[in-house]
Amino acid sequence: MTDWTARLADLRIELPDVAAPVAAYVPAVRTGNLVYTSGQLPFIDGELQQAGKVGGAVSVDTAKAAARTCALNALAAIDALVGLDSVVRIVKVVGFVASAEGFTGQPGVINGASELFGEVFGDAGVHARSAVGVAELPLNAPVEVEVIAEVR
Repeated sequence: MTDWTARLADLRIELPDVAAPVAAYVPAVRTGNLVYTSGQLPFIDGELQQAGKVGGAVSVDTAKAAARTCALNALAAIDALVGLDSVVRIVKVVGFVASAEGFTGQPGVINGASELFGEVFGDAGVHARSAVGVAELPLNAPVEVEVIAEVR
């Protein structure tokens, strides 16, 4: 069994509390050996840290950091449901980027999430991914990330 919790400590990364749902859903669901997280917004201590469209009011660097926060929130949801140390691998990441007209840098923004999974899980963090530009996200968030993880 891999000790991902120890890896987080080595990286000096602390998982946040699970973000409270903003509508009628749960943060994560397990079916068989997969955990699906709901879309995670860049909440820190229950507050959206940035609002607006990427390539407009929100810079690419700020959005990339927000995607990392979304990924941390997804890990918190997985940890609360099954324990982080039960993760075998990150299978898929889907990232949504609220994009200003003409913005096409969605992959670079979602790298904020993907790079975190690589730091934490190494080869087990390599995943399939989609990075999608959208007109609007809930609460005017710039980024939303959902994750599918294989677990023991």
